[in-house]
Amino acid sequence: MMNKKTTFLGAVAALSGLLPISAHAALPGAELSLCWAIPFAGILLSIALGPLLFAHFWHKNYGKVALMWAVLAAVPLFMFFGTQTSVEALAHALIGDYVPFIIFVGSLYIVAGGIHLRGSFVGKPWLNTTFLLSGAILANLMGTTGAAMLLIRPLLNANRRRHYQMHTYIFFIFIVANIAGSLTPLGDPPLFLGFLRGVTFFWTAGHLWEVTGLAVGLLLIIYFLLDTWLYKKELKDNEELKKPVAYVPFGFEGSVNFVLLACIVGAVLMSGFWKTGVEYHFLGLHIALESLIRDAIFATAAILSLILTKKEYREANQFSWEPILEVGKLFFGIFVTIVPVLEMLRAGSSGAFAPVVALVTGPDGQPVNAAYFWLTGMLSSFLDNAPTYLAFFNLAGGDPAYLMTTGAHTLMAISMGAVFMGAMTYIGNAPNFMVVSIVQNRGVKMPSFFGFMAWSYGILVPIFLVLTWLFLM
Repeated sequence: MMNKKTTFLGAVAALSGLLPISAHAALPGAELSLCWAIPFAGILLSIALGPLLFAHFWHKNYGKVALMWAVLAAVPLFMFFGTQTSVEALAHALIGDYVPFIIFVGSLYIVAGGIHLRGSFVGKPWLNTTFLLSGAILANLMGTTGAAMLLIRPLLNANRRRHYQMHTYIFFIFIVANIAGSLTPLGDPPLFLGFLRGVTFFWTAGHLWEVTGLAVGLLLIIYFLLDTWLYKKELKDNEELKKPVAYVPFGFEGSVNFVLLACIVGAVLMSGFWKTGVEYHFLGLHIALESLIRDAIFATAAILSLILTKKEYREANQFSWEPILEVGKLFFGIFVTIVPVLEMLRAGSSGAFAPVVALVTGPDGQPVNAAYFWLTGMLSSFLDNAPTYLAFFNLAGGDPAYLMTTGAHTLMAISMGAVFMGAMTYIGNAPNFMVVSIVQNRGVKMPSFFGFMAWSYGILVPIFLVLTWLFLM
């Protein structure tokens, strides 16, 4: 189903908009049973239940747990498909996708962590809402990951006196880390992959601005009302909120990091527009020269940030390596265990997910756009939105000329599902997990995996039902 030059989680490494490396799809997805998804389900359940049921053990050993599931996924590959096929599949996942992903996410984390927003900020409802709106705009200019990493620390600082903070970071994930980044290919990885496949740069803005504006607008209104109520509630007994705040002039420290952020965004664009035609072959991978240059720019930006940024700026941000280490360890397990799952999905109607695939086509052979939205979205919540977008893009025909015109509503549905519903779980989009880890590292309590889903289903699903009725029925 998929073009062999598309990576399965190169899409995830595309978390900035990357399509790093192509390789041969060697695993026979049509022959794999649902048993091959057990390690992936296992690591998801571990992430969901570990902090809830075995908090002390989990925080000390989550890396080992992720490694265990990765081994349980990898060993059967060697047993059933031989050394060459297994090595190529794992090289594809780790060298082709995981390494570029970590370089990208790590560089954004380091560079954004060197920018300190200075000012007399108090987390009042109007200020918090302004932060969310600003993040929504920035998400389309520098990506959801870039915007989230840039703004989450100032938002934490502004709300340090608040007792009720959790809801602010939940809505931050909803809006800044996901839904708002749906208007340009820079916003979220799935849209960048569509851009690489031939969807024009401004198509998404022209077709999704109404639905995105409505979704973000509704969320901002809900957030403002909720935060206003909670703020008034805690004013009664939170003495810290009543104390005057010392005046600190507004400004940015570590401004050199804005230049480095621009370099990272430029490298993302470069990888989409510039094709050298030069490839290097290694373990079944076809590594494009522009991909190596892009990743080198990311790494260089991170190193320069560490060298050029004053130590006190990072200390003011309470910068810590723990969040990126946690993401690195857990996503290692996810990248390995998801390999057979995505091959099964890629097999379409010939694979174990055939009943799911059948739901997107009506009796008359026409696409069921509402089904495309919900199926793309629900799978994006757990399988990561970028590879899921590619699967349904190809399922809809894979012809950008058709999908941008006659099939515009189908492409809208796929784009909406992949971007919007990445907000449904902590693992639906990389920035989600980064934000949670940074917030928890500051000592702020966040919901469990299922607790977050209670928030997302309770708030987002009603909004998505309205959007389905208005735009896709």
